Amino acid sequence: MPTPPENRELSPYTGWTRAHWEAAADRLLLAVRPHASPGRALIDLPGPRPSWSGARSDGLEGWARTFLLAALRTAGSRGDDPHGHLDRHAEGLAAGTATPGHADPESWPLMADTRQAIVESASVALGLRLTRPWLWDRLDDRTRQRVATWLLPALGPSPVDNNWWLFGLTVAGFLQDAGIETDRAAATIDRSLARVEDWYLGDGWYSDGDNRAFDHYNAWALHFYPVLHAHLADDPKLLDHYGPRLRAHLDDYVHLFDASGAPLPYGRSLIYRFAAAAAPWLGALTGHTPLTPGATRRLASGTLRYFLDRGATDERGLLTLGWHGPYPPLVQDYSGPGSPYWASKGFLGLLLPAGHPAWTDPEEPLPAERADTVRPVAPAGLLVQTTAADGLVRLHNHGTNHVHSAEAGEDDPGYARHAYSTRTGPTTGPDPADNHFALIADGRATRRGPATPAGTGPGWAASSHHPLPGVRVHSATLAHGRAEVRAHLVLGAPEGTPVRQTGWATHAGGPVSQLHPVLGYGPEVAELPTGATLQGPGPTRTPALHGVTHGPESLFVALASLTGEPAPAPVSDLADVRVAGRTLHVTWHDGTATRLPLA
Repeated sequence: MPTPPENRELSPYTGWTRAHWEAAADRLLLAVRPHASPGRALIDLPGPRPSWSGARSDGLEGWARTFLLAALRTAGSRGDDPHGHLDRHAEGLAAGTATPGHADPESWPLMADTRQAIVESASVALGLRLTRPWLWDRLDDRTRQRVATWLLPALGPSPVDNNWWLFGLTVAGFLQDAGIETDRAAATIDRSLARVEDWYLGDGWYSDGDNRAFDHYNAWALHFYPVLHAHLADDPKLLDHYGPRLRAHLDDYVHLFDASGAPLPYGRSLIYRFAAAAAPWLGALTGHTPLTPGATRRLASGTLRYFLDRGATDERGLLTLGWHGPYPPLVQDYSGPGSPYWASKGFLGLLLPAGHPAWTDPEEPLPAERADTVRPVAPAGLLVQTTAADGLVRLHNHGTNHVHSAEAGEDDPGYARHAYSTRTGPTTGPDPADNHFALIADGRATRRGPATPAGTGPGWAASSHHPLPGVRVHSATLAHGRAEVRAHLVLGAPEGTPVRQTGWATHAGGPVSQLHPVLGYGPEVAELPTGATLQGPGPTRTPALHGVTHGPESLFVALASLTGEPAPAPVSDLADVRVAGRTLHVTWHDGTATRLPLA
């Protein structure tokens, strides 16, 4: 398909218009057609391995997630469907629900047998809700009954106690609209929203279940489904409840995008890529956003272009399991070849009419392009640091955990690092981990494990963790411009215990990583080779400092920096750090001063 011409007057940052989004959606949908089953009920995409749910489930996943993209594409053009996307999916819908279970090679797995089918039911239901006049209302009664029968088990309690509750909510919203089991659907909506309410911590942030997992699921699930349901149901009470939360979240979220368009790679399910654009579009769709229309499109188009320009699709036009191209360490066990097509959520902006200001206003710069910022996110224990000179975003993590990895006795690279950025790691090879403070016990570096937040404030965030029995490490990050102060107070470690602080892992030709000792470390900075990262195929180099504990209480302080500036000044020139007992006194290069006592 030809690519529409760029419009640099309307879109000075990306060049893209609504026509580019429509063309991108069509290319993605046309590329999967050769992989449809004969009855078009399954999309069996090629991949290195099936998910843990099996190949049949993966085929349903490929169908459901591309159906959501077809629904957004068609609903956004008010039923205009020149490529016949909906007709093909209508055939698949009928074939997939004709015979329950696995009796027919085209049949969709039942939710009672395959838990993943509950996840995919949400995309099926949302697609049907969005395209009801052009698809559902034109189906014969028998097909509608079979589809409803397949969807109804999603109205039961969620088998997974996290964002999965919202899949039943989404199915219930469609069934309620369609007049099917309306009382049961209403009860599911109430129960699902009540459970998710338990995880709301304020200022626009949810935890993804009874843990401290803060990641992109806030944007593409925990806000996405309730707000979109309230909008589609035309329920002002619900929208008044959830809309301001979305607005508050977007006020932080917009700071997580690089000038290149890259979202911050942290957490899990990163193979969904430009699904990160869904929440900003949703804010524009419902009016609950702090972003101007031009900033919304700049963010969303920048994110879509970022991935498509860097090889997110292969030579067949298929989305791969990775970040830029394929990257196996990024893939969870639950991910199959069709999983990346949840990126379809990022096309939510197509529901906005062509004349909406989000499509017609000139693009405006992102926060990372406008000014240096250091922004604490108190509910999640995070500290966001951006620099306008290079448009780079860094996230300092003093509150995000992943309970399942912690229970397994190992650190999840997507949650346990002290810092993440839009242009680095995390490393996934053998030790050393990037952006990690470790004690060396029996020749091995300790893991971080669950981090307990210890507060945030202007320019800082802190936490504590227990790397060994009887040992506590209280950590703090202070940031200003591109400079970072990293402090770790070690309590209860045996005398002479070795410690190590690592910095940013970078590729040759990438941003510059700096690390400088202030207190407790030896004067030499080691350059350690580490494994590849999602930002590039080659090895990385990670700076590291070493020291040893002295007595029951030892304080270690270092200066760090990650920058895309050419030939940057040493980070030691950016701050003067003095320590009095447990209190840090930092004077930054511009004369600004920060004082932080450590617990």
